[in-house]
Amino acid sequence: SCDATELCNCSSMGLDFIPSGLSGKITTLNLAHNRIKHIRSQDLQQTVNLRALLLQSNEISSIDEGSFLSLGKLELLDLSKNSLAHLSPAWFGHLFSLRHLRLEGNSYRDLGESSPFSSLRNLSFLHLGNPQFSTIRRGNFEGIELLDKLWIDGGNLSQYEPGSLKSIKKMNHVIVNVRNITVFSAIVRDLLRSVTWLEARNISFSVPAETEPLRVLSSSLAEKVSFKQALLTDATVPKIVSVLADMPKLEELEMIDCRLLGTGQWKMGIPRKSQTLRVVTIEKLSIEEFYLFTDLQVVEDLLSLLTRVTVENTKVFLVPCRISQHLLSLEYLDLSANLLGDQSLKHSACQGGLPSLKTLNLSQNSLRDLEKTGKSLSHLRNLILLDVSQNNFGEMPDVCEWPKALKYLNLSGAQIPKLTTCIPPALEVLDVSANKLTEFGLQLPFLKELYLAKNQLKALPGAAAVPNLVAMSVSRNKLNSFSREEFESFKKMELLDASDNNFICSCEFLSFVQQQAGIAPVLVGWPERYVCDSPLAVRGAEVVAVHLSLMECHRSLVVSLVCALVFLVVLVLVVVGYKYHAVWYLRMTWAWLRAKRKPRRAPAKDICYDAFVSYSENDSDWVENIMVQELEQACPPFRLCLHKRDFVPGKWIVDNIIDSIEKSHKTLFVLSEHFVQSEWCKYELDFSHFRLFDENNDAAILVLLEPIQSKAVPKRFCKLRKIMNTKTYLEWPLEEEKRELFWENLKGALKS
Repeated sequence: SCDATELCNCSSMGLDFIPSGLSGKITTLNLAHNRIKHIRSQDLQQTVNLRALLLQSNEISSIDEGSFLSLGKLELLDLSKNSLAHLSPAWFGHLFSLRHLRLEGNSYRDLGESSPFSSLRNLSFLHLGNPQFSTIRRGNFEGIELLDKLWIDGGNLSQYEPGSLKSIKKMNHVIVNVRNITVFSAIVRDLLRSVTWLEARNISFSVPAETEPLRVLSSSLAEKVSFKQALLTDATVPKIVSVLADMPKLEELEMIDCRLLGTGQWKMGIPRKSQTLRVVTIEKLSIEEFYLFTDLQVVEDLLSLLTRVTVENTKVFLVPCRISQHLLSLEYLDLSANLLGDQSLKHSACQGGLPSLKTLNLSQNSLRDLEKTGKSLSHLRNLILLDVSQNNFGEMPDVCEWPKALKYLNLSGAQIPKLTTCIPPALEVLDVSANKLTEFGLQLPFLKELYLAKNQLKALPGAAAVPNLVAMSVSRNKLNSFSREEFESFKKMELLDASDNNFICSCEFLSFVQQQAGIAPVLVGWPERYVCDSPLAVRGAEVVAVHLSLMECHRSLVVSLVCALVFLVVLVLVVVGYKYHAVWYLRMTWAWLRAKRKPRRAPAKDICYDAFVSYSENDSDWVENIMVQELEQACPPFRLCLHKRDFVPGKWIVDNIIDSIEKSHKTLFVLSEHFVQSEWCKYELDFSHFRLFDENNDAAILVLLEPIQSKAVPKRFCKLRKIMNTKTYLEWPLEEEKRELFWENLKGALKS
């Protein structure tokens, strides 16, 4: 399970214990998703160079104290999602190099009386907690002075001794998943001077009283605060904003996947704005009655200093004009995955609004008219980058009005069938990927980057129209080839991605690519061994040593040889089929399949004959002059079906046979040496074989006109041979005196 880098992947192998024989060369050992219950002291004794040990999602409930004694170089240990009921300091005592430790998802209720991490001086990431985790004591984190990330999952944490986290002097990111607001407040109090980014998860602020313990944050030196899966209401939002405004160093506020009960009626007001907050990110905020949300006049005065705002996937259908006019310093605005339409955009980006905006993301909204979109934004004199991708614009007008400073435009996935002069000519970057374009003929003299992937182009754009192009992507189009002249016409090209196209390879094409590999432009999209037909992208310099196969250099010759070989194989199959009667078998199979679809028994009203007579033409004299006369002139007479007399002219022989047998009570076979050699009789026997004997009935009557051995019957009619061996049949007697008894027996069989 080990590769050349000494990474051993033994995950999901159903192991009940750590495998024996692990060598000292192993650097990474993955034993996740097994059934290991116990780690013994000798299991990892030889793995002295181990850097990463993954034991998550097992059933580990006990670990010998010396199990990790030889892992002095271990940097990552994952014991999450096991059954550890306690944590022992002896486990980690010799893990001097450990940087990442994951202990979440076990069953311990506390961390013990002392610190299990006192020897982990280099630890930078620690994740602990579980649904049963209820207590944190002072001293549990002794020995840890610096952490990049601390994650505490304490949904049911109810006891926290103040000062427990004060021993950690500096933490970059702390995630606190605690429902108890009092415990949360006590934890935050210990982090006031040490944490840079504080993230609170699954916490509820439904009434103003629940926000009081949060006031401790006012003294925090944190630069970023995040709320995830939090519950807020109209009554608590002003309180929380007031606390955040008092934080002396807060620069960024983030709310992800939260829920707001209310419509923005913040009657208590918000006393003052933060002097340091610059970035606000809101993603997937659920507002049940979003269509009743107010115009947010109460927060207008808090917005003037913001430089970056993201409100993504929050059902925003309008930004009030007054809000836009108060965003005086805003340079970046992301309103992607919302409900903005052409009319609401005009109101949202009103005159005097967003005066400093440089980047605007309106992707995945409900915009339909590109002309209106450009006109609504045309007054944004500082706008440089505009993303309106994944809106359903469709047809593009010939003339549009755009912000004069616009350099980057993203129109990918906008259902555009053809580009027009609506595109601003001063662009430097244009992305029209994933549309329905079949050509590109715009004059864009300043364009440096062009993205045309996932369209229907059959040729490269003309270089004269984009003389300053440096990078271009035409992957996943319908390009067959391009000439040396076409490529070299792009004088400044440095990067071309032409992967996933329909290139027709040739030796000349390869020669061109090999020569191009040593020049400044770089080709991207060629496979390692072949030039064409592969999504694997490599640099052109790797193509120099490539040699085309016979198929690629002589495609026409190879195709001709393949066609000739196919024709020869078909010819051989036809000859063999003719020799071994394949056509006969196919015709009979088709007849059998058709017969199987019909009802097993014809309705009584469709029965026309007492018996269908199957016989050889060589036996016709006996059948027609003796048997037919005897049976049809009997009292009462029998009605027989004969192929000469009763078959429908012009109808396929097999259809006549099928219909005659189905319209007859019995099938009477007159067997003789001539019968088993007759082609016509073969058809009749075949259908009787399929239709009658498979039904296990006695509709067949065998009459031996002359002595015949069952072995003379063709082997493919095994059931007929079996009946001749196991059932009574009538034999035509040569003695005159026995014939009367023969006729009585035959008539009795026909009546049965």
